[in-house]
Amino acid sequence: MLAPEVPDSLDVLLDPAWLTAALGLRFPGIEVVSVTRGPVVERLSTNARFRIECAGGMPDGLVPTLCAKGYFCDAGRPIAYVGEPEARFYRDLAEASGVHTLRSVYADVHPETRHGVVITEDVIEAGGRFLDALSPYSPDQVAVSLEELARLHAHTWGDASWAREPWLAPRLHTYLQQRGVNEIRKNFEGAPGRDVPDDVRVPERMMAAFQVLAAREFGRGWAVVHGDAHVGNLFVDADERPGLVDWQVVQCGHWAIDVGYHVASALEPPERAAHERALLGHYLAALASHGIEAPDPETAWREYRCGVAYGLFMWAITLFVHPAIIETLVRRLGIAAHELDSFGALGV
Repeated sequence: MLAPEVPDSLDVLLDPAWLTAALGLRFPGIEVVSVTRGPVVERLSTNARFRIECAGGMPDGLVPTLCAKGYFCDAGRPIAYVGEPEARFYRDLAEASGVHTLRSVYADVHPETRHGVVITEDVIEAGGRFLDALSPYSPDQVAVSLEELARLHAHTWGDASWAREPWLAPRLHTYLQQRGVNEIRKNFEGAPGRDVPDDVRVPERMMAAFQVLAAREFGRGWAVVHGDAHVGNLFVDADERPGLVDWQVVQCGHWAIDVGYHVASALEPPERAAHERALLGHYLAALASHGIEAPDPETAWREYRCGVAYGLFMWAITLFVHPAIIETLVRRLGIAAHELDSFGALGV
Protein backbone atom coordinates (compact mmCIF):
# COMPACT_ATOMS: atom_id res chain seq x y z
CA MET A 1 0.00 0.00 0.00
CA LEU A 2 1.28 3.45 -0.89
CA ALA A 3 1.64 5.94 1.95
CA PRO A 4 -0.88 8.79 1.80
CA GLU A 5 0.44 12.32 1.58
CA VAL A 6 1.11 13.89 4.96
CA PRO A 7 -1.95 16.06 5.64
CA ASP A 8 -1.83 19.85 5.83
CA SER A 9 -4.97 20.20 7.94
CA LEU A 10 -6.59 18.48 10.88
CA ASP A 11 -9.76 17.99 8.85
CA VAL A 12 -7.86 15.91 6.32
CA LEU A 13 -6.17 13.86 9.02
CA LEU A 14 -9.47 13.07 10.72
CA ASP A 15 -11.15 12.00 7.51
CA PRO A 16 -11.92 8.24 7.63
CA ALA A 17 -10.53 7.70 4.14
CA TRP A 18 -7.18 9.31 4.98
CA LEU A 19 -6.95 7.39 8.26
CA THR A 20 -7.75 4.15 6.44
CA ALA A 21 -4.78 4.71 4.13
CA ALA A 22 -2.44 5.92 6.88
CA LEU A 23 -3.21 3.22 9.43
CA GLY A 24 -3.29 0.61 6.68
CA LEU A 25 0.49 0.87 6.39
CA ARG A 26 0.76 -0.91 9.74
CA PHE A 27 -2.62 -2.63 9.84
CA PRO A 28 -3.32 -3.97 6.35
CA GLY A 29 -6.99 -4.37 5.52
CA ILE A 30 -8.22 -1.81 8.05
CA GLU A 31 -11.23 0.30 7.10
CA VAL A 32 -11.97 3.30 9.30
CA VAL A 33 -15.68 4.03 9.04
CA SER A 34 -16.17 6.83 11.56
CA VAL A 35 -14.16 9.31 13.63
CA THR A 36 -15.32 10.98 16.83
CA ARG A 37 -13.37 14.11 17.64
CA GLY A 38 -12.16 14.81 21.15
CA PRO A 39 -10.27 17.68 22.81
CA VAL A 40 -7.86 19.73 20.70
CA VAL A 41 -4.96 21.72 22.18
CA GLU A 42 -3.32 24.29 19.93
CA ARG A 43 -0.15 26.20 20.65
CA LEU A 44 2.43 26.03 17.89
CA SER A 45 1.65 22.36 17.43
CA THR A 46 -1.84 20.91 17.30
CA ASN A 47 -2.62 17.94 19.53
CA ALA A 48 -5.96 16.30 18.81
CA ARG A 49 -7.49 13.32 20.58
CA PHE A 50 -10.03 11.21 18.71
CA ARG A 51 -11.73 7.82 18.56
CA ILE A 52 -12.15 5.60 15.51
CA GLU A 53 -14.51 2.81 14.56
CA CYS A 54 -13.50 0.19 12.02
CA ALA A 55 -15.48 -2.15 9.80
CA GLY A 56 -15.37 -5.58 11.38
CA GLY A 57 -13.91 -4.27 14.64
CA MET A 58 -10.46 -3.08 15.64
CA PRO A 59 -7.43 -4.88 14.18
CA ASP A 60 -5.18 -6.71 16.63
CA GLY A 61 -2.70 -4.31 18.17
CA LEU A 62 -4.66 -1.13 17.53
CA VAL A 63 -6.71 0.72 20.12
CA PRO A 64 -9.63 2.98 19.12
CA THR A 65 -8.49 6.01 21.14
CA LEU A 66 -5.72 7.91 19.40
CA CYS A 67 -3.94 11.27 19.45
CA ALA A 68 -2.53 13.19 16.48
CA LYS A 69 0.23 15.79 16.56
CA GLY A 70 1.03 18.13 13.70
CA TYR A 71 1.42 21.80 12.84
CA PHE A 72 -1.98 22.74 11.49
CA CYS A 73 -2.85 26.08 13.11
CA ASP A 74 -2.02 29.51 11.70
CA ALA A 75 0.90 29.94 14.10
CA GLY A 76 2.30 26.48 13.51
CA ARG A 77 1.87 26.01 9.78
CA PRO A 78 4.78 28.32 8.76
CA ILE A 79 7.17 26.33 10.96
CA ALA A 80 5.76 22.87 10.26
CA TYR A 81 9.29 21.67 9.50
CA VAL A 82 10.06 21.64 13.23
CA GLY A 83 7.91 18.52 13.41
CA GLU A 84 10.28 16.57 11.17
CA PRO A 85 12.71 15.24 13.82
CA GLU A 86 9.93 13.98 16.07
CA ALA A 87 8.10 12.24 13.23
CA ARG A 88 11.29 10.64 11.97
CA PHE A 89 12.18 9.50 15.47
CA TYR A 90 8.84 7.75 15.87
CA ARG A 91 9.02 6.32 12.36
CA ASP A 92 12.66 5.24 12.24
CA LEU A 93 14.08 4.89 15.74
CA ALA A 94 11.60 4.71 18.60
CA GLU A 95 10.62 1.08 18.29
CA ALA A 96 14.13 -0.12 17.49
CA SER A 97 15.64 1.69 20.48
CA GLY A 98 13.11 0.20 22.89
CA VAL A 99 12.78 3.47 24.81
CA HIS A 100 9.52 3.87 26.71
CA THR A 101 7.58 6.52 24.83
CA LEU A 102 4.17 6.93 23.27
CA ARG A 103 3.28 4.06 20.96
CA SER A 104 3.10 5.41 17.44
CA VAL A 105 0.72 3.92 14.89
CA TYR A 106 1.63 6.39 12.12
CA ALA A 107 4.50 8.82 11.60
CA ASP A 108 5.68 10.46 8.40
CA VAL A 109 7.16 13.64 6.94
CA HIS A 110 6.04 15.61 3.89
CA PRO A 111 8.93 15.47 1.37
CA GLU A 112 8.62 19.13 0.40
CA THR A 113 7.36 21.04 3.44
CA ARG A 114 9.06 18.65 5.93
CA HIS A 115 5.89 18.77 7.99
CA GLY A 116 6.07 15.90 10.48
CA VAL A 117 2.84 14.29 11.66
CA VAL A 118 2.53 11.59 14.32
CA ILE A 119 -0.45 9.53 15.50
CA THR A 120 -0.04 7.70 18.80
CA GLU A 121 -2.19 5.79 21.20
CA ASP A 122 -3.99 8.10 23.62
CA VAL A 123 -2.06 7.68 26.87
CA ILE A 124 -4.60 9.71 28.85
CA GLU A 125 -7.48 7.48 27.78
CA ALA A 126 -5.32 4.52 28.81
CA GLY A 127 -4.97 5.89 32.34
CA GLY A 128 -1.70 7.79 32.01
CA ARG A 129 -0.90 11.43 32.62
CA PHE A 130 1.56 14.02 31.43
CA LEU A 131 3.89 15.81 33.85
CA ASP A 132 5.27 19.32 34.18
CA ALA A 133 7.79 21.03 36.43
CA LEU A 134 5.15 21.43 39.14
CA SER A 135 4.37 17.69 39.24
CA PRO A 136 5.83 15.70 42.15
CA TYR A 137 8.69 13.49 40.95
CA SER A 138 10.78 11.38 43.29
CA PRO A 139 14.42 10.21 43.14
CA ASP A 140 13.14 6.67 42.56
CA GLN A 141 11.18 7.89 39.54
CA VAL A 142 14.24 9.77 38.28
CA ALA A 143 16.16 6.48 38.46
CA VAL A 144 13.58 4.86 36.17
CA SER A 145 13.61 7.69 33.64
CA LEU A 146 17.43 7.57 33.65
CA GLU A 147 17.14 3.89 32.72
CA GLU A 148 15.10 4.96 29.69
CA LEU A 149 17.68 7.57 28.72
CA ALA A 150 20.39 4.90 29.04
CA ARG A 151 18.36 2.59 26.79
CA LEU A 152 18.03 5.35 24.19
CA HIS A 153 21.71 6.31 24.34
CA ALA A 154 22.98 2.73 24.27
CA HIS A 155 21.15 1.96 21.03
CA THR A 156 23.29 4.44 19.05
CA TRP A 157 26.29 4.87 21.39
CA GLY A 158 29.38 5.98 19.50
CA ASP A 159 27.79 5.37 16.07
CA ALA A 160 28.79 8.36 13.94
CA SER A 161 26.48 7.32 11.10
CA TRP A 162 23.54 8.74 13.06
CA ALA A 163 25.21 12.15 13.24
CA ARG A 164 25.27 12.20 9.44
CA GLU A 165 21.48 11.96 9.29
CA PRO A 166 20.32 15.54 8.59
CA TRP A 167 17.40 15.27 11.00
CA LEU A 168 19.75 14.23 13.80
CA ALA A 169 22.52 16.75 13.15
CA PRO A 170 23.78 18.41 16.35
CA ARG A 171 21.95 21.70 16.66
CA LEU A 172 23.24 23.47 19.75
CA HIS A 173 24.81 26.15 17.55
CA THR A 174 21.40 26.91 16.03
CA TYR A 175 20.02 27.86 19.44
CA LEU A 176 22.63 30.61 19.60
CA GLN A 177 21.26 32.04 16.37
CA GLN A 178 17.71 32.22 17.72
CA ARG A 179 18.00 33.56 21.27
CA GLY A 180 20.72 34.75 23.57
CA VAL A 181 21.80 37.40 26.05
CA ASN A 182 18.64 39.51 25.82
CA GLU A 183 16.34 36.61 26.68
CA ILE A 184 18.67 35.33 29.39
CA ARG A 185 18.89 38.78 30.94
CA LYS A 186 15.12 39.11 30.97
CA ASN A 187 14.80 35.88 32.94
CA PHE A 188 17.83 36.39 35.18
CA GLU A 189 16.79 39.94 36.11
CA GLY A 190 13.12 39.00 36.49
CA ALA A 191 11.21 36.65 38.76
CA PRO A 192 12.82 33.44 37.36
CA GLY A 193 16.29 34.63 38.40
CA ARG A 194 15.32 35.74 41.88
CA ASP A 195 16.83 32.70 43.64
CA VAL A 196 19.66 32.00 41.18
CA PRO A 197 23.06 32.59 42.83
CA ASP A 198 24.95 35.67 41.67
CA ASP A 199 27.88 33.81 40.09
CA VAL A 200 25.48 32.01 37.76
CA ARG A 201 23.09 34.90 37.12
CA VAL A 202 25.39 36.52 34.56
CA PRO A 203 23.97 36.36 30.99
CA GLU A 204 27.35 36.71 29.30
CA ARG A 205 28.81 33.87 31.35
CA MET A 206 25.81 31.69 30.59
CA MET A 207 26.31 32.36 26.88
CA ALA A 208 30.02 31.61 27.08
CA ALA A 209 29.34 28.28 28.80
CA PHE A 210 26.83 27.26 26.17
CA GLN A 211 29.17 28.27 23.36
CA VAL A 212 31.70 25.80 24.74
CA LEU A 213 29.07 23.06 24.66
CA ALA A 214 27.96 24.04 21.15
CA ALA A 215 31.52 23.85 19.83
CA ARG A 216 31.96 20.21 20.81
CA GLU A 217 32.16 17.66 18.01
CA PHE A 218 31.17 14.01 17.79
CA GLY A 219 33.34 11.91 20.08
CA ARG A 220 33.36 9.55 23.02
CA GLY A 221 30.05 9.47 24.86
CA TRP A 222 27.97 10.71 21.94
CA ALA A 223 24.70 9.09 20.90
CA VAL A 224 21.20 10.05 19.86
CA VAL A 225 19.90 12.13 22.75
CA HIS A 226 16.45 13.41 23.61
CA GLY A 227 17.79 16.96 23.73
CA ASP A 228 15.13 18.43 26.04
CA ALA A 229 14.91 15.90 28.85
CA HIS A 230 13.35 18.06 31.54
CA VAL A 231 10.66 16.70 33.82
CA GLY A 232 7.90 18.35 31.78
CA ASN A 233 8.69 16.11 28.82
CA LEU A 234 7.65 12.99 30.69
CA PHE A 235 4.46 11.02 31.08
CA VAL A 236 3.58 8.19 33.41
CA ASP A 237 1.45 5.36 32.13
CA ALA A 238 -1.35 3.58 33.97
CA ASP A 239 1.27 1.58 35.88
CA GLU A 240 3.07 4.81 36.93
CA ARG A 241 6.04 3.94 34.71
CA PRO A 242 7.75 7.08 33.37
CA GLY A 243 8.23 7.57 29.64
CA LEU A 244 9.72 10.25 27.40
CA VAL A 245 7.72 12.50 25.07
CA ASP A 246 8.22 15.62 22.90
CA TRP A 247 11.04 14.64 20.57
CA GLN A 248 11.22 17.89 18.56
CA VAL A 249 14.91 18.46 19.39
CA VAL A 250 16.14 14.86 19.24
CA GLN A 251 19.70 14.95 17.88
CA CYS A 252 23.16 13.50 18.20
CA GLY A 253 24.93 14.83 21.26
CA HIS A 254 26.73 13.95 24.46
CA TRP A 255 24.87 11.76 26.94
CA ALA A 256 25.37 14.27 29.77
CA ILE A 257 23.19 16.98 28.23
CA ASP A 258 20.28 14.62 28.83
CA VAL A 259 21.35 13.27 32.21
CA GLY A 260 22.50 16.44 33.97
CA TYR A 261 19.53 18.38 32.61
CA HIS A 262 17.07 15.69 33.63
CA VAL A 263 18.21 15.19 37.21
CA ALA A 264 18.55 18.90 37.99
CA SER A 265 15.18 19.77 36.44
CA ALA A 266 13.25 16.99 38.17
CA LEU A 267 14.32 17.41 41.79
CA GLU A 268 14.35 20.26 44.25
CA PRO A 269 17.95 21.32 45.06
CA PRO A 270 18.33 19.62 48.48
CA GLU A 271 16.93 16.35 47.13
CA ARG A 272 19.03 16.58 43.99
CA ALA A 273 22.20 17.22 45.99
CA ALA A 274 21.46 14.26 48.26
CA HIS A 275 20.85 11.77 45.45
CA GLU A 276 22.63 12.93 42.29
CA ARG A 277 25.83 10.90 42.66
CA ALA A 278 23.83 7.73 43.26
CA LEU A 279 21.53 8.56 40.35
CA LEU A 280 24.49 9.15 38.05
CA GLY A 281 25.90 5.79 39.13
CA HIS A 282 22.52 4.22 38.39
CA TYR A 283 22.58 5.65 34.87
CA LEU A 284 26.13 4.35 34.28
CA ALA A 285 25.11 0.91 35.50
CA ALA A 286 22.13 0.96 33.17
CA LEU A 287 24.45 1.80 30.26
CA ALA A 288 26.69 -1.10 31.21
CA SER A 289 23.69 -3.43 31.31
CA HIS A 290 23.22 -2.70 27.59
CA GLY A 291 26.81 -3.69 26.84
CA ILE A 292 28.24 -0.16 26.77
CA GLU A 293 31.61 0.60 28.32
CA ALA A 294 30.43 3.39 30.59
CA PRO A 295 32.64 6.40 31.40
CA ASP A 296 34.68 6.18 34.58
CA PRO A 297 33.03 7.89 37.58
CA GLU A 298 35.35 10.91 37.65
CA THR A 299 34.88 11.66 33.95
CA ALA A 300 31.14 11.06 34.22
CA TRP A 301 30.83 13.45 37.16
CA ARG A 302 32.62 16.23 35.27
CA GLU A 303 30.40 15.72 32.23
CA TYR A 304 27.30 15.59 34.40
CA ARG A 305 28.19 19.01 35.79
CA CYS A 306 28.49 20.34 32.23
CA GLY A 307 25.11 18.88 31.30
CA VAL A 308 23.41 20.99 33.94
CA ALA A 309 24.63 24.14 32.15
CA TYR A 310 22.89 22.93 28.98
CA GLY A 311 19.60 22.62 30.81
CA LEU A 312 19.96 26.03 32.43
CA PHE A 313 20.54 27.65 29.04
CA MET A 314 17.46 25.96 27.60
CA TRP A 315 15.27 27.52 30.28
CA ALA A 316 17.13 30.81 30.59
CA ILE A 317 16.15 31.55 26.96
CA THR A 318 12.54 30.38 27.40
CA LEU A 319 9.94 33.16 27.53
CA PHE A 320 6.60 31.81 26.35
CA VAL A 321 5.78 29.11 28.89
CA HIS A 322 3.72 29.43 32.06
CA PRO A 323 5.75 31.72 34.38
CA ALA A 324 5.59 29.31 37.33
CA ILE A 325 7.22 26.60 35.22
CA ILE A 326 9.98 28.89 33.95
CA GLU A 327 10.64 30.12 37.50
CA THR A 328 10.78 26.58 38.90
CA LEU A 329 13.17 25.24 36.29
CA VAL A 330 15.47 28.28 36.16
CA ARG A 331 15.71 28.17 39.95
CA ARG A 332 16.41 24.42 40.15
CA LEU A 333 18.92 24.46 37.31
CA GLY A 334 20.53 27.73 38.41
CA ILE A 335 21.15 26.49 41.95
CA ALA A 336 22.48 23.20 40.57
CA ALA A 337 24.86 25.06 38.22
CA HIS A 338 26.15 27.06 41.21
CA GLU A 339 26.57 24.11 43.56
CA LEU A 340 28.23 21.99 40.88
CA ASP A 341 30.30 24.86 39.39
CA SER A 342 28.97 23.88 35.98
CA PHE A 343 30.42 26.96 34.28
CA GLY A 344 33.81 26.23 35.82
CA ALA A 345 33.65 22.68 34.51
CA LEU A 346 33.31 24.22 31.05
CA GLY A 347 36.22 26.55 31.64
CA VAL A 348 34.32 29.84 31.86
